[in-house]
Amino acid sequence: MHRHGAHLLDATSARFALWAPDARSVSVELEQQPAIALLPDEDGWYTGVAPCQAGDRYHYRIDGELRVADPASRYQPEGVQGPSQVVDVAGYAWQHPWQGRPWHEAVIQELHVGLLEGYTGVARQLPRLAELGISAIELMPLGQFPGERNWGYDGVLPFAPQNTYGTPEQLCALVDQAHGLGLMVLVDVVYNHFGPDGNYLHQYASPFFREDRQTPWGAAIDFRRPQVREYFIQNALMWLCDYRFDGLRLDAVHAIDQPDFLVELAQRVRAAVGPGRHVWLVLENEHNQAFLLEQGFDAQWNDDGHNALHVLLTGETEGYYADYQQRPIDQLARCLAEGFVFQGQANRHGTPRGEPSGHLAPSAFVLFLQNHDQVGNRALGERLTRLCPPPALRAATGLLLLAPMIPLLFMGDDDGSCRPFLFFTDFHDQLADAVREGRRGEFAHFNAFADPEQRARIPDPNAEQTFEASRPQNKEVIAGWHGLYQQLLDLRHRHVIPHLPGSRSLGTEVHGEKALTARWRLGDGNTLRIDLNLGDTPQSIELPAASTRLFDSSDTRHPDSQLAAYSCVVSLLPPDLERP
Repeated sequence: MHRHGAHLLDATSARFALWAPDARSVSVELEQQPAIALLPDEDGWYTGVAPCQAGDRYHYRIDGELRVADPASRYQPEGVQGPSQVVDVAGYAWQHPWQGRPWHEAVIQELHVGLLEGYTGVARQLPRLAELGISAIELMPLGQFPGERNWGYDGVLPFAPQNTYGTPEQLCALVDQAHGLGLMVLVDVVYNHFGPDGNYLHQYASPFFREDRQTPWGAAIDFRRPQVREYFIQNALMWLCDYRFDGLRLDAVHAIDQPDFLVELAQRVRAAVGPGRHVWLVLENEHNQAFLLEQGFDAQWNDDGHNALHVLLTGETEGYYADYQQRPIDQLARCLAEGFVFQGQANRHGTPRGEPSGHLAPSAFVLFLQNHDQVGNRALGERLTRLCPPPALRAATGLLLLAPMIPLLFMGDDDGSCRPFLFFTDFHDQLADAVREGRRGEFAHFNAFADPEQRARIPDPNAEQTFEASRPQNKEVIAGWHGLYQQLLDLRHRHVIPHLPGSRSLGTEVHGEKALTARWRLGDGNTLRIDLNLGDTPQSIELPAASTRLFDSSDTRHPDSQLAAYSCVVSLLPPDLERP
């Protein structure tokens, strides 16, 4: 199987390969050189060698007419419609030998590179994050998208790191600097669709898609075809091997209707990185397919846990939160004990969702209070700091950072940011109008936006001020929040992380409408116990002795027979003190 794209053979030449099964002819046009015809090969490939060097720019010409960027371009210095550039990442001089860190040590912060002013801006944040106790950053998608502002999920050239964020060499430097600080770096990859602007595969490689299967983004990608599988597997290997990322978070794999492709991808990744190196593969998967977490994937984002917590904290039950409006405390208890809430039960649409997950380790689940989706997909992008009482959020943060699941933070969480994170794009003309009106139409069935005048308040995704309003700033924060995160992460690193391997749930108990007790046997035999109350009234619970407590979020003194309102008490119990 050919390698997609342009690859240097030596300092003066490169091999070009394009899968174009609908094309009659393909040539490569290097700047200031005559066009060079690529030769047809089997199964729709066109390949050839051309004189060039790193930094040279080129296009493909299809059938003598259509001029396109390389769909496997490694860099687009002028954006999606401009020429592709030959890149030599292999020539980067790495400074820090690095084999990664074990998955159970992960404390992840998700961030958007553009809002932090590119790769160099992110690099300036790294020492602060490492000092806080973050052990990994996760970058929202980097694949080239149209314009200058986008979440990254509308990318059209997934091999090309976004040009407005910096150069490929600057991306290498960011990863290298993170490794020097002991930080792992993950990247979010989108293998379920291409964005609407700048992708021309339909015109010369229509078998890339299958019209008989539709997704929210159009025709499904056809993962039955080996050339298509290879395209995305090679993309995964590029991030992990060429750029030395420590892991991938695969976006919305429920839109990939060939789960065997995911198993193959995991197998190829594990074979390529070799023994001794820690590489993480994480899923976003609405189908809760637990079997994938035994087939080479380390963990899944646990939307169930987030959604139950969100309903408990805010009382919101519209949209997908409707699945969690009946006894959300029971659903949170199940999440803490067994991983997924939905393990085959019917959702609000009457459709069975999920697979049994109670046999999996707690570290197979990534827990979060916020991420780009649940904040940015709100009409006004409000964070929890605007939606629930600070003591309740403080208690939930104690659960997030001291429970055995892998914690994920969203940028700004650790400072208690009150700034919104909005949905933003940089489309123009009719597409911009369609995106703006489509965005406002999404919220027509929400009570707060039922009236057209109310929907008009929803920020225009294409307006630059929508992007600027989403930048986290130190001015709009909750006082003392950074210190809370520092305290909790110090406790996690000292008392929880070293004993996570081999940990298992000992079950949960629910107390009333908004309180529970959860217990886990850690790998060293001790019991981690978390008593959580997200309600505004105390609960009668016999708490462990004060001498065993790691953390108590409440500001007031209370008897050991009572769990204060809006509080989280975390205790570490030796075997002889396991029960109160």
